[in-house]
Formats: sequence, C-alpha cells, structure tokens
Amino acid sequence: MLKVMLVDDEPWVLEGLRTMVNWEKFGFAVCGEALNGPEALRRIPELKPDLVLTDIHMPVIDGLELIEKVNEAMEHPPRFVILSGYDDFRYARAALRQRVDQYLLKPVDDEEMEALLTRLGSAIRNEIASRGENKRKQSLFIHHLLTRYIRGDDAEPLRLMAGGLLPLAPDAELVCLLITPSCTASGLAYQSEDFSPWKLAFEDGSGRTGCLIETAGLSDAELAAALRKLHEELTGRMHEPVIFAVSERHSGLRSLRTLYDEALETWRMNMFKEKGGIYYYGILCRQRKQSGIMEASFAGLLKAIRSGADDAIRAQVRELLLSFAGRRLPAPAVQAQIAHLEMTLCMLMLERNGNPGTLLGSVTGACGSLEKQSDYAGLGRYTEMLALQAAAGLAELQKKNEGNTIYNVIQYVDQEFRGRLQLQDLARIFHMNSAYLGQLFRKETGRSFSDYLNEKRIEAAKGLLKRTQLKISDIAQQVGFANTDYFIDKFKQTVGVVPSVYKKNDLHPAHGKAGVPADEA
Repeated sequence: MLKVMLVDDEPWVLEGLRTMVNWEKFGFAVCGEALNGPEALRRIPELKPDLVLTDIHMPVIDGLELIEKVNEAMEHPPRFVILSGYDDFRYARAALRQRVDQYLLKPVDDEEMEALLTRLGSAIRNEIASRGENKRKQSLFIHHLLTRYIRGDDAEPLRLMAGGLLPLAPDAELVCLLITPSCTASGLAYQSEDFSPWKLAFEDGSGRTGCLIETAGLSDAELAAALRKLHEELTGRMHEPVIFAVSERHSGLRSLRTLYDEALETWRMNMFKEKGGIYYYGILCRQRKQSGIMEASFAGLLKAIRSGADDAIRAQVRELLLSFAGRRLPAPAVQAQIAHLEMTLCMLMLERNGNPGTLLGSVTGACGSLEKQSDYAGLGRYTEMLALQAAAGLAELQKKNEGNTIYNVIQYVDQEFRGRLQLQDLARIFHMNSAYLGQLFRKETGRSFSDYLNEKRIEAAKGLLKRTQLKISDIAQQVGFANTDYFIDKFKQTVGVVPSVYKKNDLHPAHGKAGVPADEA
C-alpha cells in the first residue's frame, strides 16, 4: 500500500480529503496530516510518504516553498500534487518548476482525482521497482568486488574500480565480522539502521555471512557495545545461538584480505561453541600466547594424551593438581588454567579435522561445566575426563586421517573450490608431496585435480546461470575462474554448449547440446 500525506491549513479540507476519497481503491493509505508548512516539513522525512497533496497558500511556509525544501533535503522525495483555490497561471508555472505532478483547483473533481491517483499510483510503483532493481544490481556488484578482495585479488584495475564504487575511504579503518548461522542481506540491512559504522555485507565462498564495519572514531568499548547490541538483536530474531568472529582493526582497501583471514581464523576456533557469543581475534592471539607460556605446565600431561596411555594420563592429572595445590591456587585460578588446556586440546583436534564440540560436550555431560567445578576434587575429575576423552578422540582422528587423507583433501576442495586452489597449496596444507597427492587424487576420483576442480566450478556456474541474471564474466569470477574466455572454453568442453546457450535452453544431463542426445552431439 502506497502512503499519502495531506497538508492544508483548513481542517475541514483535510477531513474532506481523508473521508471523501476512496484511497484504498487506488492502493493508497493516508499516513499523516499537517495543518501548516513547518509541521509538514518536519513530518514528511519522518513518515516518508510516496505522495503529498498540499495546499499552495499556507502561513510561514507555503506549498511551493515546502516542495522546494523537501526536494533539496530528501534523496528520494515524494511526488507532489498542488491543491489551490486560485486559477492563476503564475502558480501553475511555479509549480511546474518544482516538478509538481499535478495542479488541482478546489473543489477537486472526483473523476479528475480518480484519474490522477490511477496514473500516479502506477508511476510511483514503477519508480520504486526501478530503484529496487538498481539497488539489487549495485549490491551484487559490490558483493562481487568484496568477494574478489577477500580471495586475495589485489590487481590495480580492481583497486581503481573498488575505490570508485565501495562506500569507503581508501584509508578507512575497518574490522571484519563473520556471523554464523548465516543471515540474509536484508536482515543485515535492517540491523544497520541502528548501527551507523556498518558499511558492507557479503557472503564468502563457504556461505558465511560477513560485513565490514568502519571503526574510525570508535573506542574499543563503543565498538564492543555496538556489537553486543547487534548480537542480542540477531540472536532474538534467529532464535538460536549466534557466533560473531571479529578481526583486529586495519586500514585501507588492501587490508580486506587480512581482515577476512583474521575473522575466519577466529570463527574456526569458536565454531564448535554451542552457546554462541562474540569472539575477538586480539583476545584469541593473547590466549594463544598465554597457552604457549602455560604449555610447559601441561607438557607432561599433553605428552601422555598424545601417547594415549590412560594410566600415564591419570598420573599426570594427579601431579598437576598437586602442583596447583602446592601453590595454593584458588579454584577460579585453576579453572583458568584448565580452560587454557581445553583450548590447546581443541586446537589439536581442529588441526586433525576433528570436532572440538564433541569433546567438550562429552566432558560436560559427564562432569558438568568447568565453571561449576568449585573444589579441587571436581576440578580433578573434570581434567581427567577431559584428558582421557581428548586422547581417545585424537587417536581415532589420527587413525582416520592416515587412511583418509585424500578424503579430507576432496572435502576441502568441495568447500573452497571458488578460491585460488592449486595442487601445491593443498600439498602444503595437508603435509604431502604434491606429485604423490596428485596420484592419490586421480586414483580416488578417476580425474586429475585440475579436471575435478573445473567440474566443481562448472556445476556451480550452471546453477548461477539458471537462477540469476549475472553476467557471464561475473559468474566466472564467482565460481573461481580468473579468465572468462578460459571459463567459456571449459564450460563448452564439459557441457557441450557455451554458457550463454545453456542459460537460454533447458539442458538435461542426458543431453550434450540443446535438444541433442550426448551420443549424437
């Protein structure tokens, strides 16, 4: 329903316009009224009507002045219709200069009003739809630029394009925020109304929601307060735990990859936490440093956990608790020490592609949470259970990983195929010889690494071709092809037709070309 506002210094005129016109019939609803120009000038930006009917003769600010001021003040001002009791060409000419849609004489003729509302209703709806489409296209393009940046693309043409299109100063101070579960772009836009530093939202290659927040002029406390408010609102709307992973502050567009990498690392370290929360890269780094300092205290226990010897683990836990007792550490201080042990074990599990949430869930289920262990006896039971469960989990992961390294490689490729993947990079990540990894990959999948990667990308491209109006070049970039011509060649080799033909025709797996069986193509 479109919104209309009525402005006239005669109350009986307002009442007549409100009650005598069947607004709903033409898709309008009266959202407000004003008895003078200043009141209308205050309320129009607040109510954001699509159409304003205003008298031309009013005290203080007349109708023409009102229209001029509103047009200057608002990015998308409403349409205006002038109502006047004077049949004077001077007024009509002045109204036309202010881009008024209609100049009506009082009393208003019913048929004239109906024709006017029919025409303006259609024009306003078309204008709103056009703005929405332009905004959608701009959002897609900005998302495309951000996606290329976070993948590490820092070419000069991209920097020039981003400098002109992204609503950021070249040296803007930013943090990156990753959010799970993912939320819609419209949800992010809604939240940003109350959070002025919020700048840009994006979705990374793995479907995580992210955004950039401009932090210049914000203290750490102010930023934390704004994030807490946003976190509370999103948690309430999504009805499930929400994790915020926040990078450190960096300046300039060239820092976007660093910002994203820090937020992603923070997210990976906290993804298994079922309670949700806000986690900061800076705090994570300090915890790691502290863990490194404290690891000497746990060296014997960690060695026993890695060996999987239950008796040695129990002995080391007893020795550790005796050490704490000898130093007369209070229970909260011991809890802090064990929390660092938890973090170290969780990191070991993540490195082996395990799920730390399973470990912490089993320990909490058996002993209760760490926070509830108020004495040395409870802390000892908790630590022993944590160490035994971690040893069993790490041993199982080690056995699984030794036999299924290639499975983990394939999983990684399936998740990250939109990025710049090379066999040498995978070999380094999974601590393997690249030539041997290539042989294993072909043996497991029946295809070379490059063929498998290209097929994954082309399958994703097929979905985008059918579901979106993106350009072929944009789709190529989104699925991981840096060169559009190469993408088109590979697409034709795999599918049988070029992307533009595939987009226009319904092609089925049994057909290599539109309407032609594969064995006849």
